[in-house]
Amino acid sequence: MSREAEKPAHGGAASAALAHHFDTLVQQRSAVELGMWLFLAQEVMFFGGLFVAYAFYRSRYIEAFVASSRHLDVSLGAVNTVVLIGSSLTMALAVHNAQHGRRAAMRNFVVATMLLGVVFLGIKSVEYHHKWVEHLIPGPGFAFEGAHAPGAHVFFILYFTMTGMHALHMIIGEGLMIALLVWNARGLVSAEYPSRAHVLGLYWHFVDIVWIFLFPLLYLVSRH
Repeated sequence: MSREAEKPAHGGAASAALAHHFDTLVQQRSAVELGMWLFLAQEVMFFGGLFVAYAFYRSRYIEAFVASSRHLDVSLGAVNTVVLIGSSLTMALAVHNAQHGRRAAMRNFVVATMLLGVVFLGIKSVEYHHKWVEHLIPGPGFAFEGAHAPGAHVFFILYFTMTGMHALHMIIGEGLMIALLVWNARGLVSAEYPSRAHVLGLYWHFVDIVWIFLFPLLYLVSRH
């Protein structure tokens, strides 16, 4: 009997969602979710390396990090924190509705998540513009008054690297959500196979958790 013949029959969205190299949706779902968890594990190592670098340089330039942190807008950072927490809620609701086959509700919550993500990126771009105006972009034009300039330069290298990589992950997440909306419109997300929504939810929650660590480490150095 051929491999194709061994596959159980599925109707509608389930049949369309089953890739040719899997025998069942259960097998496919396990593989997809395992793949996402492995991907997130290497992301933890990537951001973990940045956090270790931050801890090392903060121990060397404590006063410089305190002085540099005062140049960050805590209010904008706090608003962005609330925005991301809200986006985690809408993403969780999107996954919940996908698991129950409510495609219209899932679409609406995904769109809401995307809008909150755009708000976050918009606020972050405003912050970056402020740093540009204040000549706090690392490089030849960097200008920081006082004796803490060398340490401040290190702080802002870490600030732009860490928040920049976080923003890049958010932009990728926005693109993935567009793909999820297309899959949903084609009936490839269903109660029988909600894994596309589930794994994207895992990714988005991870990105949100990274920011929960970045906010106090960067913005609240001088407020503890």
